[in-house]
Amino acid sequence: MNINIIAKTIELTPALKDYAEKRFGSISKFIQEGSSVTIELGKSSGRHMNGEIFVAEVNISTKLNKLYRAVSEKSDIYEAIDDARSEIVRELTHDKDKKMTLFRRGAQRIKNIIKGFGY
Repeated sequence: MNINIIAKTIELTPALKDYAEKRFGSISKFIQEGSSVTIELGKSSGRHMNGEIFVAEVNISTKLNKLYRAVSEKSDIYEAIDDARSEIVRELTHDKDKKMTLFRRGAQRIKNIIKGFGY
């Protein structure tokens, strides 16, 4: 798993880079080897009047050309990273559960056919 961190309109400090790598390094159990994770961190445009708004965007592309994406806007960059991570983990687990459900449903049909019940 390759993790690329891009900073837009903010400075990428070593502490921020380590934090993002640590948070997104643990999602490797949900995705395949050879997947690419791109994390974009930055400040939102000047449309917000109530202080600074930070944005964390996460894009994961797998070997099978499947794309997962999560965006989070928070007042703290670390909160935005955490929120984007939780959203991307939710997407990954939902997709994994969906595949498992379809597999089990197909296996149940095959079992019923073998028993002689048909569909």
